[in-house]
Amino acid sequence: MELRGAFPEEFRSQLDLLMRLRRDVRRFRSVPVEEAVLMRCLSAIPLAPSVGLSEPWRILRVDSDTARAAALRNFEKANAEALKGYSDDRASKYAQLKLSGMRDAPVQLAIYCDDETAQGHGLGAATMPEMRRYSVVTAVTLFWLALRAEGLGLGWVSVLDPEQLNRDLAAPAGWQLIGYFCIGYPERQSDTPELQEAGWESRMADLPLQTR
Repeated sequence: MELRGAFPEEFRSQLDLLMRLRRDVRRFRSVPVEEAVLMRCLSAIPLAPSVGLSEPWRILRVDSDTARAAALRNFEKANAEALKGYSDDRASKYAQLKLSGMRDAPVQLAIYCDDETAQGHGLGAATMPEMRRYSVVTAVTLFWLALRAEGLGLGWVSVLDPEQLNRDLAAPAGWQLIGYFCIGYPERQSDTPELQEAGWESRMADLPLQTR
């Protein structure tokens, strides 16, 4: 007997598949993304929970050649610096990783958290201000799943200097960068993280779970 409000098994199976195929994409096909499809996926963001109903997500669409070139330079400089932190085989592996699809992704977004928003009247954020940022991450996750359901992929670029990106994109004061995102149709689909395929790291065998 199913609990009232539970979804049928077929839906749960499809949801499990969607989550398994939600991979971080770095390799994109040169196919444009229809505006209506992108807007449909973005409409998932306001469905996310947010602390105090603060809805602190803010989005900058990075379209101009100038803005994209600045973001790419930022990544390349940060990536070169990151490589210096490794040595021997690990450095060799890092140098071979593709960590950004910024040259090919047709859609690129910088998503921020407005740490100074008055919306929500500080509920929950007075004791844990980082909850606003967690709320934005939750919104990104819903957006990510919506994209995947449309056959699109998302790549989260974290090898960046956020302060330099803020200056290059003229982000308002008080906005905290959550991530730079590349969006488009992936070259291939996989249920295995690319970093695992490349031998960078293995996945945990079990979920860490403790009882107190």
